[in-house]
Amino acid sequence: MTAEAMPDLKQAFEFTEKFLGWMRGRGAVLIVTHDHPDPDSLAAAMALKHLITIKTGQPTTVAFGGMIGRGENRVMVDKLEIDVVPLDSLDLDRFQVVCMVDSQPGTGNNSFPLERKVDLVIDHHPARESCQGIRWVDVRDEYGATATMLFEYLQAQQVSFGTKLATILFYAIKSETQDLGRDWIRADRRAYLQLLPLVNNSILFDIIHPEVPRAYFAHFSHAIRNAVIYSDVLVFNLYEIDTPDMVAELADFLLRVDEVKVVLGMGHYKQSMALSFRTLRHDLNAGEILQSVVSGLGTGGGHGMIAGGQIPAISGDRESLRQLEQTLTQRLLQVLGCYPVPGLPLVAE
Repeated sequence: MTAEAMPDLKQAFEFTEKFLGWMRGRGAVLIVTHDHPDPDSLAAAMALKHLITIKTGQPTTVAFGGMIGRGENRVMVDKLEIDVVPLDSLDLDRFQVVCMVDSQPGTGNNSFPLERKVDLVIDHHPARESCQGIRWVDVRDEYGATATMLFEYLQAQQVSFGTKLATILFYAIKSETQDLGRDWIRADRRAYLQLLPLVNNSILFDIIHPEVPRAYFAHFSHAIRNAVIYSDVLVFNLYEIDTPDMVAELADFLLRVDEVKVVLGMGHYKQSMALSFRTLRHDLNAGEILQSVVSGLGTGGGHGMIAGGQIPAISGDRESLRQLEQTLTQRLLQVLGCYPVPGLPLVAE
């Protein structure tokens, strides 16, 4: 579906008509987000739940793996009354329909068992082979946010929604595209501008400016002190972290360093290494690069200028984490064609 085709919403209407017609009357529905869900994943899930509730009336549950750790996301869930439950608290056998948003089976970033059937996938990341056997698939990697796709579904089906869902969708597009500054197309801008007048500005302010514990700033200190710059590439290691969201947040933050065009961040969380990749270079595909870097070690994915990954079963001792950092750094520099390059600390001790 191209950006030029979107104003009439014809394809969105045809797709939703088909999957809603198939879904109707089949029983309880489960919507799965990716682990440690971000605003885009949560917004897409809540919009899909609203669509299903209005159009078919089926009981629908939104579930996630991991945790919601980032301050903005916790405030968003609280203030906007986002109803989500841990995936491991559910009896999966009681759901007759399974949907997955902002993720795909087998990507390594969701906790839904790979052997279980998924009926519907809606995502804005490049399609994986695991989607080939799924009945309903809408994957548009040119889109900046999955929330934009769900906004189009609601419009195509002429489903009205309130201020809270509008705020959820708007904040998702805002955060995912960095206020239309990263990986956006015309459809994202259209959704952004149409949702803006419907937003609860007071809640939006609270989401953007959350209170955070003092430990939050310790992560910033660790990232800055451990960051090393190789030409225009910055690598940082947080070592042990209490929430994997911090890696992505600090990758965004350190991409602001002058003359840095690429950032790779990592942190150890529950026996796995969480990775975040960011770039300002339009000639690079972040998802493809990170997949090359973690090949044989873990999983990764993304698109355009942002990507994330995981390396499982990693010892948490500092020497092991340091060696893994060196391996990933060497691989990244080789993929970028700039190895060997001497590394310089971001700040002098």
